[in-house]
Order: sequence, then structure tokens, then C-alpha cells
Amino acid sequence: MSNPQQLRYSKEHEWLATAEDGVATVGITEFAANALGDVVYADLPSVGDTVTAGETCGELESTKSVSDLYSPVTGEVVEANQDVVDDPSLVNSAPFEGGWLFKVRVTEEPGDLLSADEYTALSGN
Repeated sequence: MSNPQQLRYSKEHEWLATAEDGVATVGITEFAANALGDVVYADLPSVGDTVTAGETCGELESTKSVSDLYSPVTGEVVEANQDVVDDPSLVNSAPFEGGWLFKVRVTEEPGDLLSADEYTALSGN
């Protein structure tokens, strides 16, 4: 399992890819997807919702359990991944590609996001 170097990570196992226009893409890591098991339902934040770093903004339900989804940043949701809503298994099969969860226009980014190496040390993967 390899965590992409260009991403940043939260201690709650979300990843963040920030674009030049201030919009960031958020997903969960491969480690988290594997721990969840087969994801069968995704409740994502809606366009226009305000999300706050470290607070819940949705949930993922798997065959094993239900897990809260935490936002790694504060901002306004500009897109939710409808493909994941329609086919939640994308979270497992492509967590860093097609299985992204939502995009947010970032207004505040916490200083405790981790590099890929720091996240690997935290997760043990």
C-alpha cells in the first residue's frame, strides 16, 4: 500500500489534494477503506454545505460498520462525487482516484495535516 506523496493526510484517515484555485478534493485513504471493508453506502455533504476541519460531514457504511466522515479542512462544498453515491465500492477499488468523496473551496486549513511519510508512520502502512 502506497500513500501518494503529493497528498496531505488527516489523523482521521482522510486525504486532501489542493488545486491552485483553492478547491481541494477529499477522500479516505486506502488504509481506511481496507479497515472499513466493502463500502455499501455513502452519505456525502451536499453542494453549498459548510464543512469544518475535524468535524463530521457525512458517513460511510460498510458490511462491517458505519464510520463517520471527517472534513480535513474548513470551507464550502462545491461538488459531491455522485459516482461514489451510485457505486460506493469505488471507495474500496480506487480510494485515491475515482473514489474521492467531495470537493471543497477551502477557507481554512489546519496546520496538523500530515505528509505521506508522516501518515504512513501513523497508520503503519
